Order: sequence, then structure tokens, then C-alpha cells
Amino acid sequence: MSVLKLVTDFFSLETLDVRLLPTADAARREKIIKSANPRSRWNTVEYKFYLGVFAVVVPLMFYTAHTAASESNENYPRFAHLLSKGWMFGRKVDNSDQQYRFFRDNFPMLCVLIIAHCALRRIITPILRLSKRTYFDFGFGLLFLFGAHGTNVLRILIHLGINYAIGRFVPSPKAAIWIVWIYGISTLFINDRYRTLPFGVDAIDNRFKGIIERWDVFFNFTLLRMLSYNLDYLEKKRDNANSPEDDKITSKSSTLKLVNLDNRERLTAPIPLTDYNIINYLAYITYTPLFIAGPIVTFNDFIYQSNYQQLASVKDYKRTFIYFLRFCFCVLVMEFLLHFMYVVAVSKTKAWNGDTPFQISMLGLFNLNIIWLKLLIPWRMFRLWSLLDGIDPPENMIRCMDNNFSAVAFWRAWHRSYNQWIIRYIYIPLGGGGSHRVLNSLFVFSFVAIWHDIELKLLLWGWLVVIFLIPEIVATTIFKKFSEAWWYRHVCGVGAVVNIWMMMIANLFGFCLGKDGTIALLHEMFSTVSGIQFFVLASGALFVGAQVMFEIRESEKRKGIYVKC
Repeated sequence: MSVLKLVTDFFSLETLDVRLLPTADAARREKIIKSANPRSRWNTVEYKFYLGVFAVVVPLMFYTAHTAASESNENYPRFAHLLSKGWMFGRKVDNSDQQYRFFRDNFPMLCVLIIAHCALRRIITPILRLSKRTYFDFGFGLLFLFGAHGTNVLRILIHLGINYAIGRFVPSPKAAIWIVWIYGISTLFINDRYRTLPFGVDAIDNRFKGIIERWDVFFNFTLLRMLSYNLDYLEKKRDNANSPEDDKITSKSSTLKLVNLDNRERLTAPIPLTDYNIINYLAYITYTPLFIAGPIVTFNDFIYQSNYQQLASVKDYKRTFIYFLRFCFCVLVMEFLLHFMYVVAVSKTKAWNGDTPFQISMLGLFNLNIIWLKLLIPWRMFRLWSLLDGIDPPENMIRCMDNNFSAVAFWRAWHRSYNQWIIRYIYIPLGGGGSHRVLNSLFVFSFVAIWHDIELKLLLWGWLVVIFLIPEIVATTIFKKFSEAWWYRHVCGVGAVVNIWMMMIANLFGFCLGKDGTIALLHEMFSTVSGIQFFVLASGALFVGAQVMFEIRESEKRKGIYVKC
């Protein structure tokens, strides 16, 4: 096997998640293979030219980002105070991002916790003869919750209790669903305003606050699990009202319903109504490997994997080891960027005076890559922990951030478990991609923005994303009928360039450069000769990148893999 084959296999979709393997449905797999171009383009003159462009442009991008955010830049004194002592080649490290700094500084403690948690399960389960995994998760989860948040755990338990009571005691399922959503979204505003409201009891207000005093920071993920539990429960309750016999899990025919369910079937796994109890509810909510940041697994899927059938993927130790190696690779890439490109510090201090449009754009682009990595690394670590513990949640990041040309597809690959949660509990109930697709997307991204933070800038970002989806949706509808034409791929490439520019501008505005930096970039790009030259050359480079992305997906289709992103 060649080195190139080893590298491409190592970084392939299939090594990330068994959900990304070729479908087991032979007819569907054959249909996917037939939809792909049967001949690879990698050895054509066109694609050899594209790879040559890559060989020149990508190193130039790294070099430009480095010069715009390093000691050699005239703006260095403005952001130097945000740098810390590093460990790589005697360089300083940009550890100024608060969110990633928390993870980075506590990385050794997390490693110890992973080892302790997995060891304790294997020791305690046989000693106490626990018949269900969720009994251990319930006990350990509550202890972990107190260790993490101290007496603030009462604030979380109050929310959990109210949420549980709504599903249990509101007699009308439709009314219960409305109240669940209203209360769930309200908790985000309540926590934002009253997270430190004292109880008036000294034993609670002035005692141990846990390792993470800001209990509300991770509550957003808790909210998703709260909603998942109640919505799954209310759906099961409704189904049982229509077909009461479906809940007789003791019968042999019903037991067979809980064997060898695939990813989609586990979302609506026919678990008995008795499994929607307080023990399983708290075990699911406080499941330690996924508590802090996910990935998100629905209640039905979690209970199925916990108490009925473990997936074969968690017993495939070779696959888990490869996943571990990919995690280590991502950590090293992040450390390299933080030691050689101080783009986060530059962004925080707005230290881009005198920089060229190319430099400002690279500051923004590598900032976005660091945002992608700072989310990917914790998510992969927590998923790795969950795999070692016997639960297989969805992979959150299946594409590199730079390997995206479609705004619609981008959101399917970014925070994938959240995207699947949104589709199941919001998008499909609203009607999905029917006649009200844009309006439904507006609701979705409004929720996404509020869920991230109670901030007007993010709400505007969410609406901006929806506006940017419209041209792609319209263009796809118009040009789809020409998909067999020789020029179709190149027209799609032009559309991809427009899409990438819009996605970058929206995300630079929302997460990196803010209003001032984005306006500065656009002003320099369209009001100066050098800026216009950069725009033309950058658009050409993006066109090349889009063509390479197209062929990557065609290669996947030839293997029977189609992930719609």
C-alpha cells in the first residue's frame, strides 16, 4: 500500500464514524455509485493544474497569515500582551481565546477524569451487580455535576425538575410540546439575567461553587437533552395512545424490535414507556463524557445503546485507535497555529492597521479555522471518551472547515449532531424543505443564534445566513436540469465561489472580525487597485478549490458514500 493511500485512508470520512460508511442498502449504494462520474479526474491535465495551484497558494496563505500576526508585523506591540510562554520551538503561544484556554489548561485533568470514569464503571458495575448501565451513569453523573458546579447544581436541578414535570403533568400532548419549548427557550434568558441570583441561604450562596462556577456556560447543551427527553417521551406517549399494544416489551416480538437498529431507527427506537423514568432522565442529562459540550445523542438513542444493544463500533478497538490518532493530529495542528499565527490576539485588539486585503482576509480565515479547531478538539475528545465508555454518539465535524462550497451543506457538516437534532426536533416538525423552506430556515437559525448567546449580533448573523441561503436554493432549482451538460460543473464552480465569499463574510462578521474588521476588509478590497486584484485572484483560487472539492465528493460517491455535504 502506497504512502499516499495510507494518508488518504487515514483522513477519509469512513475513519471518523460508522454512520459515514457506504450504506448497507445495496440498491441505494448502487444508485449513489451510478450518480458519480465513473472516471477519476485526478490524473487529467485540468486537475494537475489545480493541484499545482494548490502547491503555490496554500503555503502562501500560511505565510501571509504568519506575517500579518507575528513579531515582524508593525502591529505586534498592540497584541503582544495577550501572548503567553509557549512550548514549541521557543515561541510564544496565543492562548487568548477564553473558551479554548479553559479546555487547554484543564486538558491533563480531563485525561485523568476519563481514565477514572472508565475504570470505575468496570470495577463498580460487577461489584454492585448493576443490571443497566444507566444506574451507574445516574450516580456518577450527579457526583460529577456537584464536583463541576458545587451548590450551583441546585439551579440546574430546578430547571430539570420543571422540565420533567411539564412532560409528566400537562395532560394535553400538544400543549405540553408548546410549554416545553417556551420554557426551554426561556431558560436561556433566565440564566443570562439571573444566573447569580442568591437563594438567601448561606449554606448554598457562600459555599463550594465547584470547579466551574459559571454553571450556565454548559447549560445550553443540557437544554438540548432536556428537550430531547420530553419530545421523545411525548411522541412515545402519543404513539401508545394510538397503539397501546406497542408498549408490551416483554413479548418476544416486541423485544426483536430493539435489535440491530440503524442510526435513523434509533431516533425513534420502540423502547417502553417505563424507560422514560427519572433515573434514565437524569442519567441521560448528566452522562459525564457528553455533559460539557456533546456531541448530542437523543434520549431514545442513548437508552437503546445503554440498556438494550451496544453498537459494534464501540468494540472495534482498531477504529477507536485510529480516531484517537486523528484527535492527536488535530491537537498538534492547533498548537502549531497558536504558536506561529497569533490571529486570535490580533482579532481581539483589532491590530490590522496598514495590512493589505490579503493579510486581513487571512487573519479572518485562519481565525475561522481556529474557531473550527477549538470546537472540533473538545468534541472529538469527549466523543473518544464516550466511545471508550461504550456509547457511540455522532461525529460533530466530518469536513474540514475549508472543504465547503455550499452554505446548505456547510451546516450539515458543522456541528453535525446539533444539525441532526435541529432537523429532528425543529425543521421536520415545521415542515422541512417544502414550500416554506426559507421561513423554516429562518426559525431554525433564530433558535441557533439565541441558543449560542443572547446577543443581537448573533441574531443578525443567523438572519444573514438565511439570506445567503436564498441565492443557492434558487440557483440549484434553476440549473439542476442541466446537470448532464459539460459546462455544468464549471457553472457550479462559479456559484461555489459566490457562496464561499458570502459564508466567509457572514462568519467573519459574526465570529472573527466583527463589524469594524469586516467593513475594513470590504473597503480595502473594493476601493483600491490592489484590493480588486486580490479579489480577482482570490476568486480564481476559490474556483480551483471548489473544483477539487467536487472531485473529492465524486470519489466518495464512487465508493457508495453520499453524506449530502
